[in-house]
Amino acid sequence: MENGTDLWDQPYVNPQKDRKLRTGLLSIFGFIGLITFISISGGHKTDFRLPVYTPADLDPDWVHESIQNSTEPHVVHNFEFINQNGKIIDEKTVAGKIYVAEFFFTTCPGICPTLTKHTKRIQDEFIDDDDVLILSHTVYPEHDSVRVLNAFAEMHGIKSKKWHLLTGSKEDLYGISRKGYFAISYEPDLSEYGFIHTENVVLVDKDRRLRGIYNGTKPHEINRLIEDIHVLKKEYE
Repeated sequence: MENGTDLWDQPYVNPQKDRKLRTGLLSIFGFIGLITFISISGGHKTDFRLPVYTPADLDPDWVHESIQNSTEPHVVHNFEFINQNGKIIDEKTVAGKIYVAEFFFTTCPGICPTLTKHTKRIQDEFIDDDDVLILSHTVYPEHDSVRVLNAFAEMHGIKSKKWHLLTGSKEDLYGISRKGYFAISYEPDLSEYGFIHTENVVLVDKDRRLRGIYNGTKPHEINRLIEDIHVLKKEYE
């Protein structure tokens, strides 16, 4: 007798059998949980896609007023520039390619050296991948001639098969920045100091749609960009 209960009245339970039962139940529930986790995580991995940006998704200060409120998937318009080798680079160059677009100038003392160093990581990661290109547009074409861009490329180990340094008319460069990639802020005075350019690096897909925007001065953002390029490549497999 214990606490007023007669032990003879308690049902007999075989300890070994009870242990086997509990172990079996735990195994079943564990297996169900594992299958559920695999299904959920596998589904996310399979279904995950990068967003397709519209002008309305972005900071209006960087978007041309004519398209600021557009909610249509944005497509970069046709363009034509000249690279560091004097070669014409246009929409046909990037046809069927994933590419990264950014803006800089060779004498920039601020963010550009860091941006260039980080962009080189992208070049090196995809140096043998013909599906990926980099387009860096100068915002100071009065100074950044083909000769200057070529010297800059030599100095920084930039490979022209992968990474194009682009110059052209200021009107065209500013036009594509405001209406194409939303990467520099408009200033009425387009003199040497009449622009504000950003550290933004833009990921563009094979249909010339914007799929990612990153801070090119932050190492972890470049890591994310590189990962997102691999994710985007899987959409076309």
